[in-house]
Amino acid sequence: MKSDLEISQETQLKPIIRVADSIGINEDDLELYGKYKAKINFTTMKNFSKKEDGRLVLVTSINPTPAGEGKSTVTVGLGDALNQLDKKAVIALREPSLGPVMGIKGGATGGGYAQVLPMEDINLHFTGDMHAITSANNALSALLDNHIHQGNELGIDPRRVIWKRVVDLNDRALRNVIVGLGGPIQGVPREDGFDITVASEIMAILCLAADLDDLKARLARIVIGYTYDRRPVTAGDLKAEGSLALLLKDAIKPNLVQTIYGTPAFIHGGPFANIAHGCNSVLATKTALKIADYVVTEAGFGADLGGEKFLDIKVPNLQKAPDTIVIVATVRALKMHGGLDKAELQTENLEALHKGFANLKRHIRNMRSYKIPVIVAINEFVTDTEAELELLKELCEKEGVIAKRASVWENGAEGGVELAKAVVELIDTKDANYVPLYQSSDSIKSKVNAVVQKIYGGKEVSFSKKAENQILEFEKNGWSDLPICMAKTQYSFSDDPTLLGAPEDFTITIREFVPKLGAGFLVALTGDVMTMPGLPKKPAALNMNVTNKGEVVGLF
Repeated sequence: MKSDLEISQETQLKPIIRVADSIGINEDDLELYGKYKAKINFTTMKNFSKKEDGRLVLVTSINPTPAGEGKSTVTVGLGDALNQLDKKAVIALREPSLGPVMGIKGGATGGGYAQVLPMEDINLHFTGDMHAITSANNALSALLDNHIHQGNELGIDPRRVIWKRVVDLNDRALRNVIVGLGGPIQGVPREDGFDITVASEIMAILCLAADLDDLKARLARIVIGYTYDRRPVTAGDLKAEGSLALLLKDAIKPNLVQTIYGTPAFIHGGPFANIAHGCNSVLATKTALKIADYVVTEAGFGADLGGEKFLDIKVPNLQKAPDTIVIVATVRALKMHGGLDKAELQTENLEALHKGFANLKRHIRNMRSYKIPVIVAINEFVTDTEAELELLKELCEKEGVIAKRASVWENGAEGGVELAKAVVELIDTKDANYVPLYQSSDSIKSKVNAVVQKIYGGKEVSFSKKAENQILEFEKNGWSDLPICMAKTQYSFSDDPTLLGAPEDFTITIREFVPKLGAGFLVALTGDVMTMPGLPKKPAALNMNVTNKGEVVGLF
């Protein structure tokens, strides 16, 4: 079987100007990054803004496992299949982060014959968006430390600086550092740390901003720390928003690429769903909605993370709810949720599948609670047996949910046609009546409890002393109307990654909150979730290389 990279390299790409022309965008509307990549400019986005929105399809999944779910692959394959049915479809995905690409998870461009291309560029430096976000984040750190060094007019307490530096790699050694060592001319010593770039608030801001003016306003609201008398200090207090916006003036424009089948794909923004809100940018999704009849987008990790955050954080900013939700599941992953080890997945096991179905069942219930039609995509693997595939389909039907098999990894668009037909029919016959999980006027604790009890299935929430004090502080500062962005392990409904399936009666521990006023939400850190991942014992990077002809080797 050919690798994703080999399939990608054998594909003859269309010039991006031809891809753009297929959706009514001419060459003058593009900012070209070579023959196969482009950005959409603000004039073009404004010209399309008065058109009616197309239909929005949100693709999410069960809790991920090492067995694989293929959410991005199904998203791409579904978009391709809709175009095979002569529907005008566009795909909207997030940009991959170098951390997972060179670590263990891999990229975010799909796989097999359901990929966005050029996958090497997209998974590496692409159009430089990640670097721009990294630069803007670290520019704010530099301005902050310089302000303290140059007299500290704002009275910033170095012990209460909450803004961290970032790098777009998995580097555990940078989680906790001390800056300013070496004497007075090197700055004021203080504790600091690094997050991965995709966890930066600037990434979240870029993905939620409506335009450049909104971008600057959001950047100005970033809370960077507190004064000696505990008053919050913002990037606006440092007068930093203008320079940060300047660094982001190109990165905020959506990127246009294509699939193997030439389907237009907007790939823009890349926040992690386990430590941020995990969705493609509002600007990219909005632009796609104005251009296409159907927009297929994804939310990161499982529906308990990316799905919930799409619906409770992105939808109010996008001002458009999904018309249907596709939950991706695999027989392999559900058998792992049913208690099997990865080495046992090659053998048929209906009992483990039946037991693991509890995970998918809870995700179905959760997504339905938003009053949006739900369909299950069974992403096929070659090791799946007919008995297993039929059992999974029957279990879904008993829940009153349509389940369609998809073989897009192996068969491309043709492998997603039945799923695409079912999605179109569901949208045409079932109305979506979006209802949020909670109201903005609810208290911080009520919002956290709503997520834990209604989405995760937990019994209660334990707040640390620090978190309790922060809630009082946030309420005093007038921040309690913001939505909650839970930072939690992606592997379980709980904050314990070893509790697979659909655990019950567990307690979620909130160790602390991080205010993200620019993004417009409060991050609740649960368990021991890290905002800077580490590399595995044998990183994927060890298999990567480039030939003397410039050909990429070992990317996936």
